[in-house]
Amino acid sequence: MKLTLKKNAYGKNAVNLSKIIRHANYHEFRQISVNVSLEGDFETAHTLGDNSKILPTDTQKNTVYALAKEHFVDSIENFGLCLANHFVQNNPPVSQATIEITEHPWTRMTFDNEPHHHAYVGGGSEKRTTTIVQTADGITVTSGLKDLLILKTTDSGFEGYIKDQFTTLKETADRILATQCEANWIYTSHDLDFTALFEKIRETLLKTFAHHKSLSVQQTLLAMGSAVLEENDVVNEISLIMPNKHHIPFNLEQFGLDNKNEIFIATDEPFGYITGTVTRE
Repeated sequence: MKLTLKKNAYGKNAVNLSKIIRHANYHEFRQISVNVSLEGDFETAHTLGDNSKILPTDTQKNTVYALAKEHFVDSIENFGLCLANHFVQNNPPVSQATIEITEHPWTRMTFDNEPHHHAYVGGGSEKRTTTIVQTADGITVTSGLKDLLILKTTDSGFEGYIKDQFTTLKETADRILATQCEANWIYTSHDLDFTALFEKIRETLLKTFAHHKSLSVQQTLLAMGSAVLEENDVVNEISLIMPNKHHIPFNLEQFGLDNKNEIFIATDEPFGYITGTVTRE
């Protein structure tokens, strides 16, 4: 029996970088985490212990910091494109570079409607993301967001589902719908205004969630994804992950009280896990 190394890759994860971009009238603070993964002609490193084709992961880390000085000046997508191109163009054994970037948002403090020059407040759990993949055949840009906690107190129900001997869930036409949304969309080009597009797509996701009369999380997921594709020709497909953050009505009858959809138990686990991808045919 012959054993073969089928596929291999290596890189550096969790390269945490903060940068101050000094504008004339204010400081812009950015915080990101970068993952680098390289694929290519590295088999002899595994089979012979020959490292002559290996770019050390420590060098990859240093490259992120060094290139950030001149090239991390706007969107995380453009910085990811710069990194991917650098690793492919400067390392002949590399056939594919994958750059994943997660941005932790910070917002300038505002006092009397005036943004402060250099003081910031953290943006909560939500993060902006991108993945850049560059090969000899081309470049793919996937962008998105994760840990976006959204909730609405009505216009959501769940009825008409399968009921068997183990079903205890009661039907409802009026419930809290809450989810920690993750969305990733694939662009048709790598030469775009990524920041403006991100803001537009995020707004579409939020607006659709808020206004959609939801009969299930699945139905709302499709409505959100469809709205993004309908409004953005430069997006080829979008995938969403929408775990159900349950808020269960608490039984107040045991105390002689009515619960008119006012008091709930917020539960973290277990939770429903709903996913879907919407694409153009």
